[in-house]
Amino acid sequence: MAEPQKNRKKHKKDDFLVQGMILAVAMVMTKIIGVVYRIPLTNILGDEGNGFYGYAFEVYAMALMLSSLSLPTVVSKLVSARMAMGQRRNAFRVFLCSLVFSLAVGVVVSLLIFFGAAAIATNFMESPLSVYALRVLAVGLFIVAVLGVLRGYFQGLGTMMPTAVSQIIEQIINAVVSIVGASIMFKAGISKGEETGKELLGPAYGAAGGTLGTVTGALFALLFLLFCFYAFRGKIHRGIVSDRTRKKESYQRILKILLVTMIPVIFSTAIYNINQILDLTLFNQIMAAQGFSEKEYMALQGIYTGKYNTLINVPLAMANGLAASVIPSLTMAVTAGEKRQIYSKIDQTIRFTMLIAIPCFIGFVVLASPLMVFLYNDDGVIPATTLALGAVTVVLYSWSTVSNSILQGLDKMAVPAKNAGISLIAHLISLFLMLVVFRWNIYALVLSNIVFSVCMCLLNARAIHRTSGYEQEIDRTFIKPMIAAVIMGMVTYGVHLILDIFIGGRFVPTIISVLLAMVVYAVCVLKLGVLSQSDIRALPQGARIYRICRSFHLLPPH
Repeated sequence: MAEPQKNRKKHKKDDFLVQGMILAVAMVMTKIIGVVYRIPLTNILGDEGNGFYGYAFEVYAMALMLSSLSLPTVVSKLVSARMAMGQRRNAFRVFLCSLVFSLAVGVVVSLLIFFGAAAIATNFMESPLSVYALRVLAVGLFIVAVLGVLRGYFQGLGTMMPTAVSQIIEQIINAVVSIVGASIMFKAGISKGEETGKELLGPAYGAAGGTLGTVTGALFALLFLLFCFYAFRGKIHRGIVSDRTRKKESYQRILKILLVTMIPVIFSTAIYNINQILDLTLFNQIMAAQGFSEKEYMALQGIYTGKYNTLINVPLAMANGLAASVIPSLTMAVTAGEKRQIYSKIDQTIRFTMLIAIPCFIGFVVLASPLMVFLYNDDGVIPATTLALGAVTVVLYSWSTVSNSILQGLDKMAVPAKNAGISLIAHLISLFLMLVVFRWNIYALVLSNIVFSVCMCLLNARAIHRTSGYEQEIDRTFIKPMIAAVIMGMVTYGVHLILDIFIGGRFVPTIISVLLAMVVYAVCVLKLGVLSQSDIRALPQGARIYRICRSFHLLPPH
């Protein structure tokens, strides 16, 4: 009887990676779509409009965090813990309780943001014209609250596919409606601005039009998940009927557990979001005090939020996907007391995250200017320098993101929040010094975020070791991927330089260089032995990938 149990454990390990990769790929696809549609959107709005758009989104992200952003994490954790104990009825009761809670909170927060938008934009944001975009986004808060519970329930059941597909649908609808809405509203704002004498009304209206896509995309994603829930209803019902667990949790107890679990997750997520809001608010106020006009500092902010952040967030999506998958998976392993499984999941999550993050970091450094030209037709020094300086945050934020989720999966919910609070203090001190003493303006935003993410990584790594006894592996997780990435970077730089001289143009040299970089890095990673046979086989279509690697002699000799 031992062999079947062993096989079941192995299947769970494989499924954890497969499910994580499904969600990670979907998140990367949505970010790529986001980058693509932000190109025409940026051209429509300009840097000033991007500033209004980005600033409104920071406040929206904070409100979203308070109302629903923590719900997928919390619901998936609570549902997966009950599923691990065979309590399917209680798992469904968690879903119902969370749904009612999200509806109530979503309505309240949406109304507060909608009717308080003018006061927030004027008094807090120092950007009165951001009010239009903020009011549009307020409507979406209610929709996303319900969306978060449905995603968390499916993730807790161990399937990431509904979440993955809903995210792709959401982003496609978002892209189309954002571009159309921004174009129409920008023209309306220009006309209104000519009548009222307000020069920036066009970009402000355009930003509001762009945010229509966010709300519409969320609505379509919600409709898709409701359809999935309807399709799954038979299976869910059979699971509840077959549940022989006598213990029936009351909704009052579930709500209490939900709140207790949610508070540290909210606080931890809040630090990340308030970090951005405080950055931009402090930046605006200090830049204004130093004599910069609103047009000047909003243009710099537009570069930071609309170009730099948009690019940096693409590889971070992979970390978010793996992080979402590891929480229910680790929760089940902790509930079952399987220490070997716990170590294996921590190791694989961090290693596969670094495997993606490290080459993206080197790629952004090497191709900073070509990427800005390729995507935004912007050959300015500031956008390229910003991307090159901040590229290392891809590695740092990816590591801190997955380590947050690992600690949450280990049932140390308050630790990431405490670490984030300490990191935020260090970040704000460094940002103030960089802005006031050194006067580094936009570069201060980038460099102070490096300070924040370094602190998070070190504190989280120490907490994981203290909690589980896990010793962080260095060679295959960091050193060998970095060697492979540096080789890739040198080849990529040389190839782009040659292609730029002999072919030139905005697109061809960059596209060929990026494609070649992916091939070079993959070969180097395999030749250096970063991935073992079991690692490769654990990937989606892993057995086929392993056979291809063997046939092309890409693996090191045993």
